[in-house]
Amino acid sequence: MKTSRRNFIKTMGGLALFTIVPRRALGKGFVAPSDQLAKGIIGVGGMGRGHLNYDGTRLVAICDVDKNHLAMGQSLVPEKIAEYHDFRDLILDPNVDIVHIATPPHWHGIMSVEAAKAGKDIWCEKPMTRTIGEGKKVMEAVKQYGNIFRLNTWFRFADPFYGLGTPVKPLKKLVQSGLLGWPLKVTISGYTGFNWKFFWVGKEYLEPEPIPAELDYDMWLGPAPCKPYNHHRVHQTFRGYWDYDGGGLGDMGQHYIDPVQYMLGKDETSPVKVEVDAPQQHPDAVGTWRSITYTYEDGCQIVLWGGDYGNPDTPYIAGPKGNVYKNFVCDIPGWEKKLADYPEPDTQQTDMLECIRTRQPFALNERNGFRSSTIVNMGTVALRLNRTLHFDPVQLQFVNDEAANKLLDQPMRAPWNI
Repeated sequence: MKTSRRNFIKTMGGLALFTIVPRRALGKGFVAPSDQLAKGIIGVGGMGRGHLNYDGTRLVAICDVDKNHLAMGQSLVPEKIAEYHDFRDLILDPNVDIVHIATPPHWHGIMSVEAAKAGKDIWCEKPMTRTIGEGKKVMEAVKQYGNIFRLNTWFRFADPFYGLGTPVKPLKKLVQSGLLGWPLKVTISGYTGFNWKFFWVGKEYLEPEPIPAELDYDMWLGPAPCKPYNHHRVHQTFRGYWDYDGGGLGDMGQHYIDPVQYMLGKDETSPVKVEVDAPQQHPDAVGTWRSITYTYEDGCQIVLWGGDYGNPDTPYIAGPKGNVYKNFVCDIPGWEKKLADYPEPDTQQTDMLECIRTRQPFALNERNGFRSSTIVNMGTVALRLNRTLHFDPVQLQFVNDEAANKLLDQPMRAPWNI
């Protein structure tokens, strides 16, 4: 996009929305009592359209590389708002306080870093990033520029946890009480209430198709390798390709695993080993897997069973002194009475807008979000290489494995970089 056109669009966006005073113009963290934080959403093809409205904010801009998506997004908003084709224009819009990133994951790292550099606060869909290296750069950028960052998965602090039948808070209390013993094994499978969505597998050997007139496919690809267009690569089915995501693991992994990381008290570290049982993966299309097992240095484990694999009688949490099953059923005699004597988990900051006003970190932020994203991305690397990998949670690299470390920071197509 030419600079002159970009400046023109930004100017028109500012004129159209001149009634909104941007927060940063009044000093860092300032929001008048009668004011609303202004947000812009990048990506309104699916998830982004589901977040057009949330309390305490006003939508002032949307961005998408598909003209049809832009039209659909605009049709759902009662007033005229700014529309952008290039995400950089939205990020630089002076009316935008919060940048909500709802694109495929191969864009999350670049967009988060650029938003951080522009002084915006960030609301990012999961997974946080597609690679461990990109997640590290996001974490560093948010720290450097002092942004508030929220990763959009909430089960560590709100709502019943999918099919498990209980919120996470009582599980956290039981784990930290020590009544179950240590180390613990947490099994995430269909039997314990979770679905790994294997319908997100990719198709091998896609035939080239004409690019639709409404789609800027080159911009959609962005940093990803340039491959011929096929409709199955983009929009609702992009998760089935390694260049953009990691199948069901990429889609649901952070939803399912982040609360476990929180329960186990592992927000400051990562597993030291990941083992996979899976067919050989195609180099382009994501396939299925039977199991993925993560092991921490202290012996705690997170075990993922795909499809119908595993044992239906396996508890969600297994410990040397007791087990926990779906619907918060524990097999320790008198456990409820014993648990009542233990303290509740620490209070979490779960109001994103209050965090922006006070500059306090959100409950799921760039640091602990990076760690749970790293667990997901360790699994995708192990699947792609189809072997056990050892990981250094301090150096944030695989141990004595050059091929695995090449997947930490994957090359980006020029001119894109972080």
